[in-house]
Amino acid sequence: MPHLLRTSRLFAWFFLTGLSLAVIVGSGFYLYLRPGLPPVEQIMDIKLQTPLRVYSKDNRLIAEFGEKRRAPITIEQIPTIQLQAFMAAEDSRFYDHYGVDIKGLARAAVELISTGSIQSGGSTITMQVAKNYFLSRDRTFIRKFNEILLAIQIERELDKPQIFELYLNKIYLGNRAYGIAAASQVYYNKPVNELSLAQMAMLAGLPKAPSAYNPLANPQRATQRRDWILGRMKEHGFISPDAYELAIQAPVTATYNATETEVDADYVAEMARAEMVRRFGEDAYTDGYTVTLTVDSEDQQKATDALRDGLEAYDHRHGFRGPVGELDADTLANGDLSAAMLNYPRVESLMPAVITRVDDDKNEARAHVRRFGPAVMPFESMKWASRYKTENYTGSKPAKPSDVVSTGDVVYVRVEEIATVQATPEDGDAEGTPAPALDQPVRVSLMQVPDVEGALISLEAKTGAIKSLAGGYSFGQSKYNRATQAQRQPGSTFKPFLYLTALESGMTPATIYNDAPIVFDDAGAGWRPENSGGRFEGPTSLREALYRSRNLVSVRLLRDLGISRTLDYLEQLKVPVEGMPSDLSLALGSGHLTPMELARGLAVIANGGYDVKPYLIETITDVNGETVYQAPEVVLCDRNCDTEDSQSVPADDPVNAPAVTAEAEPETRIMRRLADERSVYILHSMMRDVIKRGTGRRARALGRDDLAGKTGTTNKQKDTWFAGFNHDIATTAWVGFDQPAPLGRGEYGASTALPIWVDYMKVALEGTPSAFMPRPNGIVNIRINPETGKRARPGEEGRFEIFKEEDAPAALTADDEGHTGSGSGGSDLSRQIF
Repeated sequence: MPHLLRTSRLFAWFFLTGLSLAVIVGSGFYLYLRPGLPPVEQIMDIKLQTPLRVYSKDNRLIAEFGEKRRAPITIEQIPTIQLQAFMAAEDSRFYDHYGVDIKGLARAAVELISTGSIQSGGSTITMQVAKNYFLSRDRTFIRKFNEILLAIQIERELDKPQIFELYLNKIYLGNRAYGIAAASQVYYNKPVNELSLAQMAMLAGLPKAPSAYNPLANPQRATQRRDWILGRMKEHGFISPDAYELAIQAPVTATYNATETEVDADYVAEMARAEMVRRFGEDAYTDGYTVTLTVDSEDQQKATDALRDGLEAYDHRHGFRGPVGELDADTLANGDLSAAMLNYPRVESLMPAVITRVDDDKNEARAHVRRFGPAVMPFESMKWASRYKTENYTGSKPAKPSDVVSTGDVVYVRVEEIATVQATPEDGDAEGTPAPALDQPVRVSLMQVPDVEGALISLEAKTGAIKSLAGGYSFGQSKYNRATQAQRQPGSTFKPFLYLTALESGMTPATIYNDAPIVFDDAGAGWRPENSGGRFEGPTSLREALYRSRNLVSVRLLRDLGISRTLDYLEQLKVPVEGMPSDLSLALGSGHLTPMELARGLAVIANGGYDVKPYLIETITDVNGETVYQAPEVVLCDRNCDTEDSQSVPADDPVNAPAVTAEAEPETRIMRRLADERSVYILHSMMRDVIKRGTGRRARALGRDDLAGKTGTTNKQKDTWFAGFNHDIATTAWVGFDQPAPLGRGEYGASTALPIWVDYMKVALEGTPSAFMPRPNGIVNIRINPETGKRARPGEEGRFEIFKEEDAPAALTADDEGHTGSGSGGSDLSRQIF
């Protein structure tokens, strides 16, 4: 008995000694590690890395930027059965422990002792939250102790639902999906509350090893893991035996579903991304900002489509430049054609294809199309493809398929009714799935990627809000945004600014100038400006000179106005003059403006003469839905405009507001008057004639009477334009080569840019009423003699013209009414005719 007592005491002392040592060691670890743990405030202020999302003003997704796909979700939005699936897989005693599961840790320790390596970490969901948010993923004892201590701290500060919510929003589930909501979309393309039991269990199996148990990469192992989780759910009473039996019989239905953008607007998206980075730095990609733009999704999509269609139409007019590559006979017979096509990128809707057979008897060619496989190309789709020779000449019209393509040629095609064919990620995408197997060859049309480029910009004239913008044929092919970056000669689209200068200087639409040859001899270097077509009309009113785009009248007009005076007025209109020449070629648009700068200047005319500052971003909200930026309300102001809440945008950044805090952002943006409203009203009338009877007649196809505009074509047709508007919308289209070169014989603003403008405006104006500038006070209508510009005498043929009161032709005297004669109208004719 004494021996037993002594033995019991010895064991008790050993136990107490061990316990004391454990307490001392544990306390030491705690004192050593505690200072490195994050403070409570950091735990409570956790930020999820959520991507930047850009939306149109009608809430259509334009783009998503950020490394991680994530869509934060609240615990209330997640079905209970989904929570139980994760508990069964990761921590069945989650609601019973205080952050650390002793049983789980003991099991992990036994596995370590018995096998000599770490088999499982014994981590609870709380410990995984600690690791995922604050710690590294190193498998070390120090990190594990940190994890335990931080888990206990988290449990003290947060309740169980909060911890579970953090876990389900942070956990990585493969394929760049972070969080349960993102994974549900990526694998099943539906929200969490619409998943089946089998799908919920499949997602719950991913945290352990997102690659090994990925249903896309390894469906067999993923199914085994899913069924094990379903069994655990049955054991814990989360599901019934019947539900278990049904779920394990369910097939694997996971597919890869990339984030689907709803608007084709890459250039606009890049402008928004760059502005967000300028405002918020790299945090813009991770802090969950949502940007709503001023663009309307339907208008924006039409701008993109109209520009591409117009560039393709030009490209077809100038012929087929031949195949972009060639495959040899051995590759055609024995090679992997899909792999061979990887050398040729997809360009928007155009897919690379190799011609596998040409059959003139059946009037078709056979092809293998990247991602779609076998295809048939009917000859009807090749009839445009006369061989390109120069910008002015093409070969003869093809009569059969072999006149266009040969076996082995690599060409670009457009798959007909492409929307009806299952879309998949690009070949070579590790996250993608194979292209669909099609029962029948797809029908394709022969295409080629245009060499020519272009841009289209549409602004709300009264506010400067960008309605739509297309900066080129393909952002993937070239990220150069021609709408905002391309400095090009505006040609005759510059003339409205010149004619507005004349109207502000006392001239009128009835002022007569001579449209006749003129030569300027400056230091022996002669310059002989010409009209398009080489014709001369003699004495011509400014109204007619504008709508017929008479170059010689514009040169004489600028000479009379003075170059310095004209440049000063351009500065008043805030049209950039840095790229403008200081000679008479200015009258013909030989300066340089970007399409955006020209569109902004035309918007000043469209809105009646008020300043315009284009802007793209309407609102910015943070991850919590709080508005951090709201575009100021635009107020058009005629007088007493100097208010404290007005804001100006730097001249070198006319598209975006400066980076300011929400508190500093003004509530209104004051747009001051830059031009006399009467002069602008008269110019509207003159520019409507460009469409009614002048070079812009193709715009009459829209069937509207409120449209005004101006075509533009530079020397040798290197730049072609159409800029048009009503009182609400101002839109500019440009077409040219990135490296300026002639577009070819017969290519003018009316044939290249105007069809794009019409195609877009058909949608932008649909359902809108006519929008005319209101007639201001101080305007008079007077019947004039069109040949002289003077008032018409009684019984004399004449037409009505509009004038500012002070610039109206003098009233007829009794002597004028009694005999015939001619005069100069608003100026001395002898001085005007050169």
